[in-house]
Amino acid sequence: MAAYDAICFDLDMTLCESTQDPAGLLESAFSGAGYEPFCTPAELRAAVPDLPTAETDREFYEHLFAEVAGRAGIDSGVAPELAGEYLERQDPTAVAFRPGAKAALEHARDRSRVGLITNGGRNTQTKKLEALGIDDAFDARVFTEPSAGIHPKPSAAPFERALADLGVAPDAAIHVGDSLHADIAGANAMGLDSAWLDTGRDGGPRDHEPTYELASLEAFETIV
Repeated sequence: MAAYDAICFDLDMTLCESTQDPAGLLESAFSGAGYEPFCTPAELRAAVPDLPTAETDREFYEHLFAEVAGRAGIDSGVAPELAGEYLERQDPTAVAFRPGAKAALEHARDRSRVGLITNGGRNTQTKKLEALGIDDAFDARVFTEPSAGIHPKPSAAPFERALADLGVAPDAAIHVGDSLHADIAGANAMGLDSAWLDTGRDGGPRDHEPTYELASLEAFETIV
């Protein structure tokens, strides 16, 4: 086990997951917009690394549906309507802890300062934290806020902000997340140790190597 002055966590699919059925949510959005489905939840996730930075959740989903529409040979003009239908059905309070996540967060709080670095807007992500009862569990919280220069991971900006707010150096911190592209690449580039939570959703080549690899946060206490 290693000792760290700060432990930072990603939120979505690391500490929590939606309790809404992703396939049903997507199918309902297509139905509401009056379009035949042209992508799956997995194809939506796969498109995220290629998206431009969005200022709002609405803009993010417009970019996302435009990207998958283009890949499917569909006119990207369907994106705004699909984004609206999807967001209308998405409930940010419908979340639950991932296996071992609550205990891992409590363990981290017992050992060091704790930060949250999430690729999501303050309003939406705060609703998730409140639903989980952990809105006051962090010494620093960093949300995506492009207008303030905080671009999504793997940008250095959210890591820099978290470290500054926590008052620790990169080599004294670790970041825990489920995305090799966003969490691990970003942490590695900043000089933090990294722990990759393998949820089985991050396929493809291993372009970024984490310091630690976990099948579940139930094993978190073995590394810190």
